[in-house]
Amino acid sequence: MHENPRHGYSLRGHIAVGFRLALLATFCLLMTALGLAMAPAASAAPSPGDGAEQALGNDISWPQCGEDFPDAPAFGIVGVNNGLANTTNPCLAEQLRWAEAISVNPTSQPSVALYVNTANPGLAGSWWPTSNEYPAGQAVANPYGTCKTKDVGAACAYMYGYAKAYDNAHTRGIESPEEYLWWLDVETDNSWSTDRNANRAVLEGMTAFYQGIGAGVGIYSSSYQWRLIVGIVEESSNLYGLPSWLAGARTASGAEAKCSDAPLTAGGDVALTQFVSHGFDYDYSCD
Repeated sequence: MHENPRHGYSLRGHIAVGFRLALLATFCLLMTALGLAMAPAASAAPSPGDGAEQALGNDISWPQCGEDFPDAPAFGIVGVNNGLANTTNPCLAEQLRWAEAISVNPTSQPSVALYVNTANPGLAGSWWPTSNEYPAGQAVANPYGTCKTKDVGAACAYMYGYAKAYDNAHTRGIESPEEYLWWLDVETDNSWSTDRNANRAVLEGMTAFYQGIGAGVGIYSSSYQWRLIVGIVEESSNLYGLPSWLAGARTASGAEAKCSDAPLTAGGDVALTQFVSHGFDYDYSCD
């Protein structure tokens, strides 16, 4: 997920302003004669083009705290964390209200969904599990065996993912977490091990928790980052059939075309694609 604040900029609008300052007396006449137009508002939704009529959604998180939110999206996806897997978005409640106000959604996407940061920091993190219990006293079925102190393999990685998912659902202020679709944001900006099996176990632990409470789960990443962090997902993994949300498109029409790309896991499909325009993340539903 693009975790940096952005500000829209239009070269065409910049030129129009300079032209007006230079030839103020004839500005209106020239604008009419040449057919020039002012730059669109930053929150105006771009068109996919090529004859497509697809309503677009937006995703927002902590970089948009204190900023304007997109106007009238078809659906909204809100980041739960503050850039790291063990943090809380400081304006989560406000952004959830923005998404919950959506009243017209012609796509197959839920009107409100969530996304969470993921990572595998190992012993370098502020917390790392030492057993198969989370929270304390609650045993977790671990397909990788028993997590032990200072173990950075798949068993403890699975527990780390399970614990972060539990925290997201129960300590971030989310009411009725079972009612949401939770997207797992997998990016190289966060801390990961060189052990892709352990990285995969983190995501499997998170997925197991969310599915255990009855929530839906999907994966956000780019094909390149996914291969680097996770690699091939076998059919036996609970990640195998999850829907993909693909990053990397540069335009609305590019996002539309990206729906035909391969999903992140062979058993899933591409449900969403993302591009950036006018300072916002836009999301194209591959209906």
